[in-house]
Amino acid sequence: MNFEQSHQAFLDRHLASRAGERRGRLLRGHNYAEKLLLQNVWWPMFGNLEHLHPEYEIYDWNRKSQFLDFAFLPPFGRFGIECDGFQSHVKDMDRERFSYALNRDTFLTGMGWKMIHFSFDDVQNRPEVCRMLLKLVLSPYLIRDKTASSISPSERDVLRLAWSLGKPLRPKDVIDRYQVNYRTAHKWLQGLIDKGLLRSTSTGKYSCYYEVREIAESLL
Repeated sequence: MNFEQSHQAFLDRHLASRAGERRGRLLRGHNYAEKLLLQNVWWPMFGNLEHLHPEYEIYDWNRKSQFLDFAFLPPFGRFGIECDGFQSHVKDMDRERFSYALNRDTFLTGMGWKMIHFSFDDVQNRPEVCRMLLKLVLSPYLIRDKTASSISPSERDVLRLAWSLGKPLRPKDVIDRYQVNYRTAHKWLQGLIDKGLLRSTSTGKYSCYYEVREIAESLL
């Protein structure tokens, strides 16, 4: 399906699953700016609208209901995405609303959300900047999620061993711990290097050591 077809199916699916004010909010709140964000920023990067929820209801510290333009809810996190127009979000904002907006984002951060804001002007006129920033925020999580699903149980054990040693890992450490031959140990180590989870360092002609890379810490 192209964007228009996918967007209509996306809206129809969410409207069918909602009732009352949540459905009314979607009908009133998902307008030109929100659609343009999907069309100019999200769709060129992902080519789908999976895990996105338009006009997503959240609650603040007083249990006051609020709606995010979009919630992106993949298995690896919670991301709030907002398209802010100058007129409605800045020019007409008084001091109380300004303070509340800052406190709300801080509260959501404390609750595990990652908040992402784009201006309507950038979404409309400089979408490449929005795509660059969105990629900067999401890429570490996407890479981590993809890597976690592809790592084998043996490779995960080797990662844990490398982390627990507190010093660079040697092939001999893997051989001794898991009672495998050099070929198997090298296969596991090379697999972790290929996935970007270990780095190798040489201290001599025949000596090779392995260190855990930062991205692997979340997989341990």
